[in-house]
Amino acid sequence: MRIVLLLSVPEEAIPFDHQHLLAGTVYKWLGNNGDHGKISLYSFSRIQGGRKTKNGLRFDNGASFFFSAHEPEVAKRLVSGVMTDRSMFHGLEVSEVQLVNDPDLTQQDLFYPGSPIFIKRRNGEKIDHILYDDPMAGEYLKETLKTKMKEAGIEDDTLEVSFETGYRRAGSKMVNYDGTMNKCSWCPVIIKGKPETKLFAWNVGLGNSTGIGLGAIM
Repeated sequence: MRIVLLLSVPEEAIPFDHQHLLAGTVYKWLGNNGDHGKISLYSFSRIQGGRKTKNGLRFDNGASFFFSAHEPEVAKRLVSGVMTDRSMFHGLEVSEVQLVNDPDLTQQDLFYPGSPIFIKRRNGEKIDHILYDDPMAGEYLKETLKTKMKEAGIEDDTLEVSFETGYRRAGSKMVNYDGTMNKCSWCPVIIKGKPETKLFAWNVGLGNSTGIGLGAIM
């Protein structure tokens, strides 16, 4: 289930490094219910509609982002939180909430990022950040998605996931999450599998740290 949140925006720019503030706002809306720290069966996009200036992001024509969850109850809880308190941070506020019906993804295999896609794996004493052009990147995305599918009781032996590395605008993005730097990919993804599996991925996102706003797809 996907919710699109339209935002009213301040006249001044908002900081580039606001990911932790956006995640904190989502946690506020969801409430203190023990979801944080568990496997996240939800995802949310970056704030869309901004343009870069020397002072941060400005939103001349409004802004929006989306929140998706495998369980409709989670999305409904978010909406309830928004209705209680529409405020976000740095003058951003929700002006409208829109419900998006689950799409039929039978014929769709290509998905675009709604936020940077993050893959990390432990390598001895350090954590490697894996980018879209790594030969193992697709396998890692599949591995993490399978873990979430198991949590949700979903099975699909036909599942295959890979980055569309031929995308001419594919690249990397560094996301600063409250002082922690995460090297992420900005690249479309090909998901082959059952329609319900693709819908699950559409809702819960791909890769690591979807619970803090990375890996949302559309």
